[in-house]
Amino acid sequence: MADKNGGRPTIYPTLLYADAKAAIKLLTEAFGFTEVSVYEGEGGQVTHAELAHGAGAVMLGSKGRGGLFDGAMKGAGPAGIYVVVDDVDVHHRRAVAHGAEILMPPTDQDYGSRDYMARDAEGNVWSFGTYAPDLHG
Repeated sequence: MADKNGGRPTIYPTLLYADAKAAIKLLTEAFGFTEVSVYEGEGGQVTHAELAHGAGAVMLGSKGRGGLFDGAMKGAGPAGIYVVVDDVDVHHRRAVAHGAEILMPPTDQDYGSRDYMARDAEGNVWSFGTYAPDLHG
């Protein structure tokens, strides 16, 4: 099947944070995401941000800034997101060094992956591991 999107991801988890700037700092410093773009509105609220990691990315913004998406997400609970990394132990050490809350240390799984789990300051659960299913095979 031909890639109709030029190799760009076609699914982007999208999160809203009470403190989006702190979330961006944690995701880049502790979890190794790269800041692609950050747009701020009045009062310094993050209206939209894109952070990349490998072949994927997340979008995020500030809660309480109004708009349809903000309203639709009102009261939404935390999300769980899985991110593939090459070296779980190195990634875990980086997260620990930047104060990330670790829920599960690096652990070998029965299905062949090595994973660890962390929580960000607003309750979202981030899993990092070596499992990368081939969706096109």
